[in-house]
Amino acid sequence: MTLLHAIALGLIQGLGEFLPISSSGHLVIAPWLFNFPDPGLAFDVALHFGTLIAVVLYFWRDFLEIIGATFFKNTKYKIVDTKYSSSLFWLLAIATIPGAIFGYFLEDYAETTFRNPLLIAGTLSIIGLILYLADKYAAHKRNLNEITKKDATLIGLSQAFAIIPGVSRAGSTITAGLFLGLDRVSAARFSFLLSAPIIFGATLVKIKYIFSAGTMEIVAIITAALSGYFAISWMLKFIERVSYKVFFWYRLVLAIFIVAAWFMK
Repeated sequence: MTLLHAIALGLIQGLGEFLPISSSGHLVIAPWLFNFPDPGLAFDVALHFGTLIAVVLYFWRDFLEIIGATFFKNTKYKIVDTKYSSSLFWLLAIATIPGAIFGYFLEDYAETTFRNPLLIAGTLSIIGLILYLADKYAAHKRNLNEITKKDATLIGLSQAFAIIPGVSRAGSTITAGLFLGLDRVSAARFSFLLSAPIIFGATLVKIKYIFSAGTMEIVAIITAALSGYFAISWMLKFIERVSYKVFFWYRLVLAIFIVAAWFMK
Protein backbone atom coordinates (compact mmCIF):
# COMPACT_ATOMS: atom_id res chain seq x y z
CA MET A 1 0.00 0.00 0.00
CA THR A 2 1.40 3.33 -1.08
CA LEU A 3 0.40 6.86 -0.12
CA LEU A 4 -1.23 7.32 -3.53
CA HIS A 5 -3.29 4.13 -3.06
CA ALA A 6 -4.39 5.27 0.41
CA ILE A 7 -5.51 8.68 -0.86
CA ALA A 8 -7.25 7.20 -3.92
CA LEU A 9 -9.18 4.64 -1.88
CA GLY A 10 -10.06 7.26 0.73
CA LEU A 11 -11.51 9.46 -2.02
CA ILE A 12 -13.44 6.55 -3.49
CA GLN A 13 -14.93 5.68 -0.11
CA GLY A 14 -15.76 9.26 0.85
CA LEU A 15 -17.38 10.20 -2.46
CA GLY A 16 -18.93 6.81 -3.17
CA GLU A 17 -20.56 6.41 0.25
CA PHE A 18 -22.74 9.49 -0.15
CA LEU A 19 -23.15 9.79 -3.91
CA PRO A 20 -25.42 7.09 -5.39
CA ILE A 21 -22.57 5.39 -7.27
CA SER A 22 -21.53 2.56 -4.87
CA SER A 23 -18.36 2.93 -2.83
CA SER A 24 -18.10 -0.84 -2.37
CA GLY A 25 -18.32 -1.43 -6.12
CA HIS A 26 -15.60 1.12 -6.80
CA LEU A 27 -13.39 -0.32 -4.05
CA VAL A 28 -13.58 -3.74 -5.72
CA ILE A 29 -13.07 -2.44 -9.25
CA ALA A 30 -10.14 -0.09 -8.54
CA PRO A 31 -7.64 -2.78 -7.36
CA TRP A 32 -8.89 -5.12 -10.11
CA LEU A 33 -8.35 -2.53 -12.85
CA PHE A 34 -5.03 -1.16 -11.63
CA ASN A 35 -3.55 -4.40 -10.32
CA PHE A 36 -2.72 -3.51 -6.74
CA PRO A 37 -3.36 -5.90 -3.85
CA ASP A 38 -6.39 -5.92 -1.58
CA PRO A 39 -5.48 -3.50 1.24
CA GLY A 40 -6.93 -5.75 3.94
CA LEU A 41 -9.55 -5.63 6.67
CA ALA A 42 -7.90 -2.94 8.81
CA PHE A 43 -7.87 -0.61 5.83
CA ASP A 44 -11.52 -1.34 5.06
CA VAL A 45 -12.53 -0.50 8.63
CA ALA A 46 -10.45 2.69 8.45
CA LEU A 47 -12.30 3.79 5.31
CA HIS A 48 -15.69 3.28 6.97
CA PHE A 49 -14.52 5.10 10.08
CA GLY A 50 -13.59 8.05 7.88
CA THR A 51 -17.08 8.29 6.37
CA LEU A 52 -18.62 7.95 9.84
CA ILE A 53 -16.62 11.02 10.88
CA ALA A 54 -17.90 12.85 7.79
CA VAL A 55 -21.59 12.22 8.45
CA VAL A 56 -21.29 13.02 12.16
CA LEU A 57 -19.43 16.28 11.48
CA TYR A 58 -21.95 17.38 8.87
CA PHE A 59 -25.12 16.36 10.70
CA TRP A 60 -24.09 16.73 14.37
CA ARG A 61 -26.69 19.43 14.98
CA ASP A 62 -29.36 17.43 13.16
CA PHE A 63 -28.65 14.38 15.32
CA LEU A 64 -28.86 16.57 18.41
CA GLU A 65 -32.20 17.95 17.22
CA ILE A 66 -33.55 14.47 16.46
CA ILE A 67 -32.60 13.21 19.92
CA GLY A 68 -34.08 16.34 21.48
CA ALA A 69 -37.34 16.00 19.56
CA THR A 70 -37.65 12.35 20.60
CA PHE A 71 -36.67 12.40 24.26
CA PHE A 72 -36.80 16.02 25.48
CA LYS A 73 -39.43 17.83 23.40
CA ASN A 74 -42.09 17.82 26.12
CA THR A 75 -39.79 18.25 29.10
CA LYS A 76 -38.11 21.20 30.75
CA TYR A 77 -34.77 19.81 29.56
CA LYS A 78 -35.21 20.90 25.95
CA ILE A 79 -31.81 20.60 24.23
CA VAL A 80 -32.39 22.76 21.19
CA ASP A 81 -35.18 23.97 18.94
CA THR A 82 -35.87 21.42 16.25
CA LYS A 83 -37.47 21.13 12.83
CA TYR A 84 -37.75 17.36 13.10
CA SER A 85 -40.72 15.27 14.18
CA SER A 86 -40.54 13.29 17.41
CA SER A 87 -40.82 10.02 15.47
CA LEU A 88 -37.79 10.43 13.19
CA PHE A 89 -35.37 8.79 15.65
CA TRP A 90 -37.50 5.63 15.74
CA LEU A 91 -38.01 5.67 11.98
CA LEU A 92 -34.24 5.70 11.49
CA ALA A 93 -33.97 2.81 13.95
CA ILE A 94 -36.60 0.82 12.03
CA ALA A 95 -34.83 1.49 8.72
CA THR A 96 -31.49 0.36 10.17
CA ILE A 97 -32.65 -3.12 11.19
CA PRO A 98 -32.90 -4.85 7.75
CA GLY A 99 -29.46 -3.62 6.68
CA ALA A 100 -27.91 -4.81 9.94
CA ILE A 101 -29.50 -8.27 9.64
CA PHE A 102 -28.59 -8.77 5.98
CA GLY A 103 -25.08 -7.44 6.60
CA TYR A 104 -24.53 -9.90 9.44
CA PHE A 105 -25.68 -12.99 7.52
CA LEU A 106 -24.32 -12.11 4.07
CA GLU A 107 -20.96 -10.58 5.03
CA ASP A 108 -18.99 -13.61 3.78
CA TYR A 109 -20.72 -13.45 0.40
CA ALA A 110 -20.05 -9.71 0.20
CA GLU A 111 -16.33 -10.36 0.64
CA THR A 112 -16.18 -13.26 -1.86
CA THR A 113 -19.00 -14.16 -4.28
CA PHE A 114 -20.39 -10.65 -4.71
CA ARG A 115 -17.04 -9.17 -5.73
CA ASN A 116 -17.27 -10.31 -9.36
CA PRO A 117 -16.68 -7.36 -11.75
CA LEU A 118 -19.43 -8.49 -14.15
CA LEU A 119 -21.93 -8.69 -11.29
CA ILE A 120 -20.91 -5.17 -10.25
CA ALA A 121 -21.36 -3.93 -13.83
CA GLY A 122 -24.86 -5.39 -13.81
CA THR A 123 -25.88 -3.89 -10.48
CA LEU A 124 -24.40 -0.51 -11.40
CA SER A 125 -26.49 -0.28 -14.56
CA ILE A 126 -29.73 -1.80 -13.23
CA ILE A 127 -29.89 0.22 -10.01
CA GLY A 128 -28.85 3.32 -11.96
CA LEU A 129 -31.80 2.82 -14.31
CA ILE A 130 -34.21 2.32 -11.41
CA LEU A 131 -32.90 5.50 -9.78
CA TYR A 132 -33.44 7.38 -13.05
CA LEU A 133 -37.03 6.14 -13.34
CA ALA A 134 -37.79 7.01 -9.71
CA ASP A 135 -36.35 10.47 -10.18
CA LYS A 136 -38.20 11.12 -13.44
CA TYR A 137 -41.65 9.64 -12.81
CA ALA A 138 -42.33 9.51 -9.05
CA ALA A 139 -44.18 12.35 -7.33
CA HIS A 140 -41.70 14.24 -5.15
CA LYS A 141 -44.13 15.95 -2.76
CA ARG A 142 -43.41 14.66 0.74
CA ASN A 143 -40.79 15.91 3.18
CA LEU A 144 -38.73 14.28 5.91
CA ASN A 145 -41.39 14.74 8.60
CA GLU A 146 -43.99 12.91 6.52
CA ILE A 147 -42.12 9.60 6.50
CA THR A 148 -44.17 6.74 7.98
CA LYS A 149 -43.22 3.43 9.58
CA LYS A 150 -44.07 1.70 6.30
CA ASP A 151 -41.74 4.06 4.43
CA ALA A 152 -38.92 3.48 6.91
CA THR A 153 -39.36 -0.30 6.63
CA LEU A 154 -39.26 -0.24 2.82
CA ILE A 155 -36.25 2.09 2.74
CA GLY A 156 -34.54 -0.17 5.27
CA LEU A 157 -35.22 -3.22 3.11
CA SER A 158 -33.76 -1.41 0.10
CA GLN A 159 -30.66 -0.62 2.14
CA ALA A 160 -30.20 -4.33 2.81
CA PHE A 161 -29.48 -4.93 -0.88
CA ALA A 162 -26.50 -2.58 -0.66
CA ILE A 163 -24.47 -5.50 0.70
CA ILE A 164 -24.00 -6.33 -3.01
CA PRO A 165 -21.24 -4.13 -4.48
CA GLY A 166 -22.55 -1.89 -7.23
CA VAL A 167 -26.00 -1.46 -5.69
CA SER A 168 -24.96 1.50 -3.49
CA ARG A 169 -26.38 2.14 -0.03
CA ALA A 170 -27.12 5.76 -0.92
CA GLY A 171 -28.46 4.75 -4.33
CA SER A 172 -30.86 2.12 -3.01
CA THR A 173 -32.22 4.20 -0.12
CA ILE A 174 -32.59 7.38 -2.18
CA THR A 175 -34.33 5.42 -4.95
CA ALA A 176 -36.75 3.89 -2.46
CA GLY A 177 -37.42 7.30 -0.93
CA LEU A 178 -38.16 8.81 -4.33
CA PHE A 179 -40.56 5.99 -5.26
CA LEU A 180 -42.35 6.56 -1.95
CA GLY A 181 -42.93 10.19 -2.92
CA LEU A 182 -40.21 11.99 -0.98
CA ASP A 183 -38.79 15.12 -2.56
CA ARG A 184 -35.22 14.85 -3.81
CA VAL A 185 -33.56 16.59 -0.87
CA SER A 186 -35.61 14.74 1.78
CA ALA A 187 -34.78 11.37 0.18
CA ALA A 188 -31.07 12.24 0.30
CA ARG A 189 -31.16 13.63 3.84
CA PHE A 190 -32.91 10.54 5.19
CA SER A 191 -30.37 8.36 3.38
CA PHE A 192 -27.45 10.31 4.85
CA LEU A 193 -28.88 10.31 8.38
CA LEU A 194 -29.53 6.58 8.02
CA SER A 195 -25.91 5.98 7.05
CA ALA A 196 -24.65 6.90 10.53
CA PRO A 197 -26.02 3.92 12.52
CA ILE A 198 -25.24 1.36 9.80
CA ILE A 199 -21.66 2.62 9.31
CA PHE A 200 -21.22 2.87 13.08
CA GLY A 201 -22.37 -0.73 13.48
CA ALA A 202 -20.09 -1.99 10.70
CA THR A 203 -17.15 -0.15 12.26
CA LEU A 204 -17.93 -1.26 15.81
CA VAL A 205 -18.01 -4.95 14.86
CA LYS A 206 -14.40 -4.72 13.66
CA ILE A 207 -13.18 -1.86 15.84
CA LYS A 208 -10.19 -3.86 17.07
CA TYR A 209 -8.62 -3.47 13.62
CA ILE A 210 -8.58 0.32 14.04
CA PHE A 211 -6.00 -0.12 16.80
CA SER A 212 -3.63 -1.75 14.33
CA ALA A 213 -3.96 1.18 11.94
CA GLY A 214 -0.73 2.52 10.55
CA THR A 215 0.17 5.63 8.58
CA MET A 216 -1.66 4.56 5.42
CA GLU A 217 -4.87 3.80 7.32
CA ILE A 218 -4.73 7.20 9.03
CA VAL A 219 -4.25 8.90 5.67
CA ALA A 220 -7.26 6.97 4.34
CA ILE A 221 -9.41 7.97 7.33
CA ILE A 222 -8.62 11.66 6.87
CA THR A 223 -9.15 11.50 3.09
CA ALA A 224 -12.45 9.61 3.41
CA ALA A 225 -13.68 12.04 6.08
CA LEU A 226 -12.86 15.15 4.05
CA SER A 227 -14.17 13.83 0.74
CA GLY A 228 -17.27 12.41 2.43
CA TYR A 229 -18.07 15.77 4.02
CA PHE A 230 -17.66 17.45 0.64
CA ALA A 231 -19.85 14.82 -1.06
CA ILE A 232 -22.72 15.36 1.39
CA SER A 233 -22.56 19.14 1.05
CA TRP A 234 -22.30 19.08 -2.73
CA MET A 235 -25.01 16.43 -3.18
CA LEU A 236 -27.64 18.29 -1.15
CA LYS A 237 -27.03 21.49 -3.12
CA PHE A 238 -26.83 19.75 -6.50
CA ILE A 239 -30.08 17.79 -6.33
CA GLU A 240 -31.96 20.84 -5.08
CA ARG A 241 -31.19 22.50 -8.43
CA VAL A 242 -30.87 19.58 -10.84
CA SER A 243 -31.77 15.85 -10.60
CA TYR A 244 -30.28 12.37 -10.14
CA LYS A 245 -30.06 11.71 -13.90
CA VAL A 246 -26.32 12.36 -14.06
CA PHE A 247 -25.66 9.46 -11.70
CA PHE A 248 -27.54 7.06 -13.98
CA TRP A 249 -25.33 8.03 -16.91
CA TYR A 250 -22.18 7.76 -14.81
CA ARG A 251 -23.15 4.27 -13.60
CA LEU A 252 -24.04 3.13 -17.11
CA VAL A 253 -20.77 4.36 -18.64
CA LEU A 254 -18.76 2.77 -15.82
CA ALA A 255 -20.63 -0.54 -16.27
CA ILE A 256 -19.84 -0.58 -19.99
CA PHE A 257 -16.19 0.20 -19.23
CA ILE A 258 -16.00 -2.66 -16.71
CA VAL A 259 -17.46 -5.16 -19.18
CA ALA A 260 -15.01 -4.00 -21.87
CA ALA A 261 -12.10 -4.28 -19.44
CA TRP A 262 -13.23 -7.76 -18.42
CA PHE A 263 -13.02 -9.08 -21.97
CA MET A 264 -9.71 -7.30 -22.61
CA LYS A 265 -7.97 -8.72 -19.56
